[in-house]
Amino acid sequence: MPHALPPRMLGSEIYRGSSYGAWHPLRVPRVSTVMDLARALGWLPRERFVLSPRAKPAALRAWHTADYVDALVRVEATQEATETDRARHGLGTHANPVFPEVYRRPATGAGASLLAGELIAGGGVLHHPGGGTHHAMPDRANGFCYLNDPVLTILGLRRAGARRIAYVDIDAHHMDGVEHAFARDPETLLISTHEERRWPFTGALGDRGIGQTFNLPLPRGLNDTEFAHVRDRLVLPLLEEMAPDALVLQCGADCLEEDPLSRLALSNGAYLDFVRACLPLAPRVVVLGGGGYNPWSVGRCWTLLWGAIAGEPIPDRLPPEAEAVLRGLEFRGNSRGRNPPAHWFETLLDAPRPGPVRAEVVDRVEALRTRDDRLIPRAAA
Repeated sequence: MPHALPPRMLGSEIYRGSSYGAWHPLRVPRVSTVMDLARALGWLPRERFVLSPRAKPAALRAWHTADYVDALVRVEATQEATETDRARHGLGTHANPVFPEVYRRPATGAGASLLAGELIAGGGVLHHPGGGTHHAMPDRANGFCYLNDPVLTILGLRRAGARRIAYVDIDAHHMDGVEHAFARDPETLLISTHEERRWPFTGALGDRGIGQTFNLPLPRGLNDTEFAHVRDRLVLPLLEEMAPDALVLQCGADCLEEDPLSRLALSNGAYLDFVRACLPLAPRVVVLGGGGYNPWSVGRCWTLLWGAIAGEPIPDRLPPEAEAVLRGLEFRGNSRGRNPPAHWFETLLDAPRPGPVRAEVVDRVEALRTRDDRLIPRAAA
């Protein structure tokens, strides 16, 4: 499908230097690296960049409870979470600590997501690398996520006129918050591929709600060939059958082999091929970030996706300005960052990581393909 407007990236300087804390997995720079790399490559001229607005509390109440939003605002102001904040709202916990921008940073991601539907109401593609916080619940923070911007993206697209919306989540962790919001909605197709036996330990093969929800837990060591099988045998047929008005892709980079919080083994080329295959399948597309805890692999992957979205040629070797961005990153406290290989600095595209397609992957895909309700009827369009 043609897209009406040139692609744009949503971002903000709030991500530069903002951290959940020196010990937290999200201490690493991610969105700022994508912006810097894209600019160093000449891929992000001023007219392609949209400054993410900060969502106001009233807008967040489209899905989050008023009590929770009020608590989040108050905790940022006081820099202190009460016992009630921790017990009821999940604030001030090990996973979701109090930090200086604890409201402003997630509200900026949410603001971009709420704006997305308006920006591409007439068609187009957006890259929102600060988005993808798919674990947050209506009344509480959860799994490093304070506000659920994928849910707000879908609501914004619907408010802008999209009826049939597909959401595909390829993060290593299951989309529990998004499923909580839309598993009972027959006009929202939800597809989640995620590592089996990994937190939040939801998204089993048989979990389907009453709507169009497809959960595919995948085994450790998932390779590029297996992911291509999943894409071609399950994800693309579902999208083609639905013919969505809008498509949201959550591209958490924690399925990459270098990520410290998962045990999957994809190259970023698998992400590139996935996004390229999905882009033509809806007139409105929003590509979100998500997980990803190695600063080099996240920055390279999401910049690579922006290049694909923007139609830019991928260089075999990065120019000095882009290489300098990657050499300026640090990954203290993690063994994967102590002796980074040269290609983390010099290239965007990983070498392929192919392998055999294991029977368990084939069997799980076929189990979903043969479900009696596996496709949304075109008659409902």
